[in-house]
Amino acid sequence: MSAIEKTILVTGGAGFIGNHVVRRLVRNYPQYKVVNLDALTYAGNLENVADVADAGNYSFVKADITDLEAIRSVFAVYSPDVVIHLAAESHVDRSIEDPLLFVKTNLLGTATMLQVAKEAWQADFSGKLFYHVSTDEVYGSLGTEGFFVEDTPYDPRSPYSASKAGSDHLVRAWGHTFGLPVVLSNCSNNYGPYQFPEKLLPLFINNIRHLKPLPVYGKGINVRDWLYVEDHARAIDDILHKGSVGETYNIGGHNEYRNIDLIHLLCKLMDKKLDRREGTSANLITYVTDRAGHDMRYAIDATKLKEELGWTPSLKFEEGLDKTIDWYLDNEDWLEGVTSGAYQAYYDKMYGGN
Repeated sequence: MSAIEKTILVTGGAGFIGNHVVRRLVRNYPQYKVVNLDALTYAGNLENVADVADAGNYSFVKADITDLEAIRSVFAVYSPDVVIHLAAESHVDRSIEDPLLFVKTNLLGTATMLQVAKEAWQADFSGKLFYHVSTDEVYGSLGTEGFFVEDTPYDPRSPYSASKAGSDHLVRAWGHTFGLPVVLSNCSNNYGPYQFPEKLLPLFINNIRHLKPLPVYGKGINVRDWLYVEDHARAIDDILHKGSVGETYNIGGHNEYRNIDLIHLLCKLMDKKLDRREGTSANLITYVTDRAGHDMRYAIDATKLKEELGWTPSLKFEEGLDKTIDWYLDNEDWLEGVTSGAYQAYYDKMYGGN
């Protein structure tokens, strides 16, 4: 193995986006030590990183980002040069059900990570970086026109987005007040392999597979911009290596879809892949009461990332969706493992046990 040049601590590295970032760093940078810190709550799964678990430049630590002494211990043992902070509660429905959990994890957890990084690095910030990964939802809701840019005023509408907006403010505050070298990115909706099936695409793929209802909020006219998760991991890689300290970068997929249009496309592809009569999956669509405070439209302008760092998405949505469906159909054991027990009870509560 190459001599270690730097140590990167990834929080939430067993989660959906985190496992793709961890895998990319471990494989592409043998000269880096990659430490995956995850509390292994319901959406964190070590199976997600099993293929790099034995790599010589990889380590896993189970810890809660809100536990100050535990995080201090991790820094004392591993002396990370870089933190990529992905760990967060991230589902809007859950934030409506239990907002205080989101406040604790996303605000207190981020403040804890920032404070310990400051303590560990304050003698010399050179070569250090705290990279905070956030969401486009902090900007609020768009009408039919326009895009979110890096200086769009914050206007969060849910406990989730408010907690993420607060964590963004904390990161910038530690940067301005203490000189901590920070960088932020705000990303549109991710999709792809290993996403926990509370989110739309894996949930609906799984439901279609079992001929279960597809619960669509309201009329399904809310618009989202979709980005394949491996493209997000590549953007994080680019920002990590080429981004400027103190800057924010918006990451978007240039793939806007109304929810109902996306669902009909998914149904059509699933019928074909499952060799079912066309229309079988669409007949499962069931309209349910709209989510409280449901934002109408998100759309990211990623021009800054393209012009300054040369990043663009590699996949159009239709290509990424096809790959995503194939992955979930080929990994039924993974899906079965994460859709049992506590998740099923939550699903029954949210969607009426259908």
